[in-house]
Amino acid sequence: MSGGQGGMGTDRGVREQAAPPRSPVPAIVAVVAVVMAALVGLFLWGMSSDSDSGPDSAAQFEDDSAPSLAGTTASGEPFDLADESGKWVLVNFFATWCPPCVAEHPELVEFAARNGDTATVVSVAFDEPPEVIEAFFEANGGDWPVLADAEGIPLDWGVIKLPESYLVSPDGVVVQKLEGGITAAEIEELIAERSAGGDPG
Repeated sequence: MSGGQGGMGTDRGVREQAAPPRSPVPAIVAVVAVVMAALVGLFLWGMSSDSDSGPDSAAQFEDDSAPSLAGTTASGEPFDLADESGKWVLVNFFATWCPPCVAEHPELVEFAARNGDTATVVSVAFDEPPEVIEAFFEANGGDWPVLADAEGIPLDWGVIKLPESYLVSPDGVVVQKLEGGITAAEIEELIAERSAGGDPG
C-alpha cells in the first residue's frame, strides 16, 4: 500500500513540475524583426534613386510660385527664400546619412563656386542636429544656408525621396524638379535654357 502511495506521490510530483509557461520573448523578437525588415525595405525603396536620377517634371509645382521656405539655418541664422529674389536658387533636400546625397554634394559645391554671382544653393536637412550638419559641410565643403528645422517643409514642397532638388527662377517660380543625384553641368544647362526662354521638357 505504501508502495502505491509512493508511486502516486511520484506521479503527482511530476505533474506539479510541469514545464513553465512559454516565454513571450521569441514572439516579440519575431514581430520586431518583421517590422524592422519592412522599414529597411521602405528605406531602400525610397533611396533607390539610380533609375530615377536627373530632371523630372513636376506638374504640381513646375511653372508655379515656389512654396514658402523659411527657417533657421544650422549656424543659427534666419533664412527666407523670398529674400533671394533676383537670383536662381537651387533648393536641395538631403541628409548626411543618405549615400546618394553624399555623392551629389561635390557637384553642388562646384555649382555654387562657379555661379555665385547669379545663383545660390539652399539645403534642407532631414531630421539632423545642427552640429552634425555643420560637421558634414566642414568636411565636404559648401558654405550656403542649410535649414536645420525642416519640419513640414518637405511636405509643402512635395518631396518624395532623397536627394531631391527644385530649381527656382529669379522671379520665384519653380521651373524644374530634379529627383536623384544631379551635376553642376545639368543645373547650368537648365538655367541657360530657361534664361533663353527654352523649355527643358
